[in-house]
Amino acid sequence: MPRLTHRTAPPIETVLHRAIQEISRLQRADGLFPAIRHNPHWPGYRRDDENVFFTAITVFTLQQHVRPHAPAWQQPIDRISHRARLAYPAFQNKDGLATYNFWPTRPSRHFPNGWLFHRFDHFRIPDDIDDTAMVYLTNAPTETDLNWLKTKLVQHANGMQRFIRNTFPEYRNLRAYSTWFGKTMPVDFDVCALSNLLYCIFRYGMPLNRHDADSLALLRGVVESGQYLAEPFRCAPHYARTSLIIYHIARLIADFTPASLTAIHPRLVADAERELTRATNRVEKILLATSLLRLGQTPPDIDLDGIEQDFDGFHFFIAGLLTAYEQPVLRRLATHPFVQVRWQCDAHCWALVAEYCCLKK
Repeated sequence: MPRLTHRTAPPIETVLHRAIQEISRLQRADGLFPAIRHNPHWPGYRRDDENVFFTAITVFTLQQHVRPHAPAWQQPIDRISHRARLAYPAFQNKDGLATYNFWPTRPSRHFPNGWLFHRFDHFRIPDDIDDTAMVYLTNAPTETDLNWLKTKLVQHANGMQRFIRNTFPEYRNLRAYSTWFGKTMPVDFDVCALSNLLYCIFRYGMPLNRHDADSLALLRGVVESGQYLAEPFRCAPHYARTSLIIYHIARLIADFTPASLTAIHPRLVADAERELTRATNRVEKILLATSLLRLGQTPPDIDLDGIEQDFDGFHFFIAGLLTAYEQPVLRRLATHPFVQVRWQCDAHCWALVAEYCCLKK
């Protein structure tokens, strides 16, 4: 009779060690981390993508939530961060302003390495709060930079030039920040992007105003109402999953405890626990387990053995090709995966693994 054997899960320290090594290995000479954009509904569509977003969020996760808990890895993380910052200028506003774009700006390289979308200015996007916040959080902005940014954010907030149409009716008059800095772009609310921006505002102690209060009210509202469970795309059109909304808001709550978000803490815990039982991809499970750990809970352990096998089935960010349209029919079509491009990045997946390991320790 064959002898039964039991697989032993790798120790947390071993996984953390490998995660940092893999992130360092994946970093390109220009400081960026490779990313892929794809759509499983489009045969053969899988492109290398050059963007600042995944580099900045990978460095942010390492700096903010791994480095303080992993003394042995502080120097490697500092080297990774330094190399990444050298790439940031290529993504700065095309006119030299202190905002940042998802893709290189001078010259514009939207949808790089593609055959079609890069040929049309229609698909060129303006600078946004998400990339800008993450670059600021992983760089060393001056007080002048921060004051300028706060003024810039107010200029593009809802109601300053136009009002949002693509949100739930009860939020249309909130003076929350829009995702985009572009003059001609419709106002757009994304609670994950807003969580990142508010993290930046709290992190640097910027003075709070009505726009910050209304942005926090939007975060609270989509959780209290359950809208982030029923319609995550309408709450966060550039992330579009409940697990990602939980992850971003839980991180903001854990690190800064905004008083206006205190009431949604129990709801986030209950929903994260339920979502964890439903998730099938282990990186998705890591997001939810990390969120629960941040919220003071003890979730079941996630099996990290061969975790990289789950990277291909996980995406952190999407671009909805119809998201910006305010026409009702197009807006309804925008929720369909066929018109959404997905992004994945192995280095960022490893950063999420490292973050989970540090919280588990």
